Amino acid sequence: MKRFLIVALALVASAALHAQNQPIDYMHYDWAQMGRYVDANKAVESKAIDVVFYGNSITENWARMRPEFFEKNGFVGRGISGQTTVRLLARFRQDVIELNPRRVVILAGINDLAFNDGIIPMENTLDNIQSMCELAQLHGIKVYLCSVLPCNRFFWRPEAGDRSADVVVLNRMLRDYANAAGIVYVNYFPAMANGNNVMKDGYSMDGCHPTVEGYEVMESIILDYLGR
Repeated sequence: MKRFLIVALALVASAALHAQNQPIDYMHYDWAQMGRYVDANKAVESKAIDVVFYGNSITENWARMRPEFFEKNGFVGRGISGQTTVRLLARFRQDVIELNPRRVVILAGINDLAFNDGIIPMENTLDNIQSMCELAQLHGIKVYLCSVLPCNRFFWRPEAGDRSADVVVLNRMLRDYANAAGIVYVNYFPAMANGNNVMKDGYSMDGCHPTVEGYEVMESIILDYLGR
């Protein structure tokens, strides 16, 4: 028995030493992708930033597909695909507050409805968004809180089903919070949705993410809100 224990302990020690000597996959552990915009943030740290667009893949794709819109207006995009509101909240200080912008445009919530991080009650989604808004206001950053875009299917998570009706409910919650908090509510939804609360033809290829044509509609709306 003693010999067995000695051998077992030796194997455990060997395995632990092997694990310690393995390189850490930081991307695997970077749950909120805090490292994503480190270099980009350093590149603009000495610049006066007017507006940061903050969100998930819809914001990320916007900056990628319509770079001229961001460059022409001096906007900064800080979207990361797949992120739920809790991940957005985790990196909000680094990717928004520390850039010291005058204003932030927050578009978030659809990945919560898609259960990207498991089941998230809409009340918790609102809590996370409210926390981001309060942090921004605490640091003198004016908030533009956006409606969630119409979406009736999640190609990356079909098991979530059709939650188009829940988008409407969440938007009502966001609007009511914004009105109560004195925050600007940017309502993309009426211009982007058809009568069935799904994206209008031509505005999306997958039912959730805008096409260039869809982004052009959103641009005209947000520029009006921003007074440009």
